[in-house]
Amino acid sequence: MKNKIAIIGGGNLGSSIAEGLIASGFVQANQITITKRNISTLKHLEDKGATITSDNQAAVKEANYVILAVKPFQIKDIVAEIKPCLNAVQHTIISVATGVWIKDLEEMLAPDFALFRAMPNTAISIQQSMTCICANGAASNQVEFVSSLFNQLGKSILIDEKLMDAATVLGACGTAYALRYIRANIQGGIEIGFSAAQASLIAAQTVKGAADLLLTKNTHPEQEIDKVTTPMGCTIAGLNEMEHQGFSSSLIRGLTASYRKIKNDM
Repeated sequence: MKNKIAIIGGGNLGSSIAEGLIASGFVQANQITITKRNISTLKHLEDKGATITSDNQAAVKEANYVILAVKPFQIKDIVAEIKPCLNAVQHTIISVATGVWIKDLEEMLAPDFALFRAMPNTAISIQQSMTCICANGAASNQVEFVSSLFNQLGKSILIDEKLMDAATVLGACGTAYALRYIRANIQGGIEIGFSAAQASLIAAQTVKGAADLLLTKNTHPEQEIDKVTTPMGCTIAGLNEMEHQGFSSSLIRGLTASYRKIKNDM
């Protein structure tokens, strides 16, 4: 059976990847093996047909794609553990560990492996992640497979690895920024008369609809803004007041502050 997948690390991220792949039908459940020390928490995946085990070496022996879904501080020991069972002909390695660079994986393994680094965000739990991917030493069919894999879990984009820190800010930290905007919308909605539950539904669905407009129609945000800003209307009045208070500027400054933090901590 081709394209067997071993997910090393059955925590929130690893489990979400497995659940999304099974739900999408991208691979059959019996093509997925997922590992965790306490496998009892993975029983729901076993019930769906996946193999669960606490043996990392056994998991990778029959796999073609190995997804390292462990904490960054664990990855060196995990790679050392499974390395005797890996070979560059059979195995493609995908790391979703934050801050682990491809050069780090090459030092742990060997430069002849096809290596991928992927940065999903927390929306992967509902198959709506934005995942940024970079690769080294991979053939076109491997790149296509890995891109397709993450497209089952949302959307993916191939980028240069030098942009991975920026991808963390825009795609991962960006989730928090968007949620803070929605939270502010809810607070404003309550102030103008809605209950918290009503304001939450309206704010969240409105943002979801706005994002879907851009993704579906491939338009620029300003094109869609123009459609709801009539002369002397309430929309332009609100937008202008927000800009007077530094709305766009504060968002940009927040993004760049997060980026500087990542760079300074390296």
